[in-house]
Amino acid sequence: MHEFVLTATQDQVLDMQIDELKLAKCQQIFQEKISSGKERPQLSKMLEMLREGDTVVVYKLDRLGRSLRELINLIAQFEERKIAFVSLKDAIDTSTAQGRFFLNIFASLAEFERDIIRERTKAGLSAARARGRMGGKKKGLSPEAIKKAETAVMLYKEKKTAEEIAAIISVGRTTVYRYLEAMGQKRVL
Repeated sequence: MHEFVLTATQDQVLDMQIDELKLAKCQQIFQEKISSGKERPQLSKMLEMLREGDTVVVYKLDRLGRSLRELINLIAQFEERKIAFVSLKDAIDTSTAQGRFFLNIFASLAEFERDIIRERTKAGLSAARARGRMGGKKKGLSPEAIKKAETAVMLYKEKKTAEEIAAIISVGRTTVYRYLEAMGQKRVL
């Protein structure tokens, strides 16, 4: 069995989780050292190692997924690969009919949540349009960007390259081109 544990803020909590996983006869434990951010190297490593017939065991559902959607997607991936999933404290075991039932309820709730968010977003946009406001990013440059664009034009006229201008005004080369275009300069750099 493969297990996944996110490190907790207190060592006692982490030790307790590891003890519970060992009691469940887990053979390998993956501990994520990063508590935030998008990259989760230990989760990726575990996913690469998993093979058909393996079981992923977690102390609690929230140790595997940061959101309900992410959790459902991971468990669906396990199901496709014929990998069982067990959450010790949530009493979910996808190798049983009852576990699959609860998992389907979670998936339905996640889909329901997405639908409600979508409906609220549409209603909010419609209400804003009715009041004459349009959604989306405002067109044009911000006052700070206009200042940088003016500096970019001045440097461009001094025959500086896009790379040099980018370094001077602390933006990327593509942004320099966008600034020059917004200020009516032809792109010849």
